[in-house]
Amino acid sequence: TESKYHRHGENLKTRSTELGSAVTGSSLTTVLPASSTVKKGLVLSSESIKELAKQAKVTKEERRAQIDGRYKYLISRLADGIDLSEQQVEEIIISDDKFQLIEQFFTSSGLKKLIFFYQDVLQQKSNASLRPDGSTNNLPQKKLFITMGSTENFTGTCAFFLRTSDEVITASNVSQEVNFGMFHCTDGNILQGLEFFLSQIMIPALKSQQNWGAVKGGLKNSQIQDFLYAVDKFVSTLSSSRQNIEDKIQLTKVDIDIYVRNLQNPSDYITAG
Repeated sequence: TESKYHRHGENLKTRSTELGSAVTGSSLTTVLPASSTVKKGLVLSSESIKELAKQAKVTKEERRAQIDGRYKYLISRLADGIDLSEQQVEEIIISDDKFQLIEQFFTSSGLKKLIFFYQDVLQQKSNASLRPDGSTNNLPQKKLFITMGSTENFTGTCAFFLRTSDEVITASNVSQEVNFGMFHCTDGNILQGLEFFLSQIMIPALKSQQNWGAVKGGLKNSQIQDFLYAVDKFVSTLSSSRQNIEDKIQLTKVDIDIYVRNLQNPSDYITAG
């Protein structure tokens, strides 16, 4: 509810209109303004909160009904990779506001990738009180969520699924058509995580690959050798870039004013130098 409080003498008049947006939380507190300045706040009646919770529950159960072999394959890979139970992963997925991206990933010529982040996210307690400065107590908490990979900062673990064709993903072909991978962003160092993933997982897997589809001759084929050389070179460049960044020189900011403030004659310049 959008409320406008008008203070006139000792009288308060409140005008309210209903909002159509959904919010979650167990308790909401409205604080009346101390000054005569018009304030805007958000407040929902207990009936509205119950109705929103009811709608959220219905949505989750509808999504749960969609869980088939395809979803279970994704859930099992995620559970194995990030050390959560399959029940926990399922509950997280059906509660995610980007749930529809999974179905878009399964459709014919659908999304080429499906990305999950598992990392610390600031969580605000529903019953947290405001600090004197107006801020609230936010605590970091591990969270698994679906992402497009372009809006949230990556600080933890990235789990991803990649399609190998444009075919419809079904329960019978999901294990052949979808590849799963993970890499970690240790202490915010995404280059180190990517370098480790490529050098320790992808390159050894590629070099042990026997079937290269239409390209015959396996590892002896010149095209395959050129490709593997390019991948090795990329990882080497990535490693050099990471080391250059880590070993970069930090120049200390100097307050020039204290050195030039009283310069009056050549000897002062020499001293300052």
